Amino acid sequence: MEWSKMGKIFDPTQYKLINDCSEFAQSPQALVFEDYVRIYFSSRKKSDNGKFISYIHFIDMDKEFKEVINISKETVIELGELGCFDEHGIFPMNVLRFDNKIYAYTSGWTRRVSVPADSGIGLAISYDEGASFEKIGNGPVMTSSLYEPFLVADPFVLVIGDIFHMWYIYGTEWSAPVNEMSVERTYKIGHATSLDGVNWKKEGKQIITDKYSDECQALPTIIHFKEQYHMFFCYRQSFDFRNNKDRGYRIGYAYSDDLSNWIRDDSKVGIDVTEGSWDSDMMCYPNVFNCDGKIYMLYNGNQFGRYGFGLAQLVE
Repeated sequence: MEWSKMGKIFDPTQYKLINDCSEFAQSPQALVFEDYVRIYFSSRKKSDNGKFISYIHFIDMDKEFKEVINISKETVIELGELGCFDEHGIFPMNVLRFDNKIYAYTSGWTRRVSVPADSGIGLAISYDEGASFEKIGNGPVMTSSLYEPFLVADPFVLVIGDIFHMWYIYGTEWSAPVNEMSVERTYKIGHATSLDGVNWKKEGKQIITDKYSDECQALPTIIHFKEQYHMFFCYRQSFDFRNNKDRGYRIGYAYSDDLSNWIRDDSKVGIDVTEGSWDSDMMCYPNVFNCDGKIYMLYNGNQFGRYGFGLAQLVE
């Protein structure tokens, strides 16, 4: 594959965001309308104790992706109530149209004591064309289980035939390297199916092979073209990744004919960091979508999207 980068298209520091957020536009996710493209993302504010809290925002862009024509002015989705799985943030949120409504599968975050956080996946529905979302309940529709004990997050959902398919991540380990004070997480990509989008059956296995022995895999996004399913995701090593660009996030790629067996081949991904640019150190949190017959990839660059997101177009 070959992708043509279109540069950074949104910088949150150049706009006034709601919920007292000022930086970060993480995990951009597209929803295509007739005359524009809505892009949802997670931004952050600091709470009274100095910890970050993530809120969902959106912008609307023209279909040439040159102009921001609207930005969310009201809360898109409320955070969870006291003690709920999404009390301390929602990041990311995956959206799709179904049954004349817009569904949003959310990654909700809550703080822990022995480790920084845990997560689960919720469902909310919009009845106003994606301007706001109402949760179907206070709990998650997908969460930890016997062999996926924590950090269930990063949903991407497609409805194929009569079946809902969800690709997501789950944690396998919390650990601390020698001479480091903090613990780090390791997570992999899994798959689940549902008949109603609410009750899910997990496949119960890692579906993408590892490149590194301590690899983290995140944010799967799937698109179908040329008679195959194509998955893009981001991956990094579990330790020393924040300030070491050789261990930081890159975009990975796998393909499948049947949605069950995935063949990983990062050599075919066709996109990488650009030296001296806003994405010189890392590329992460991809979202691939079709807009008027063209295939695009939204993604974050350096510092996990602190200063916005960019766009690339697939070259046929």
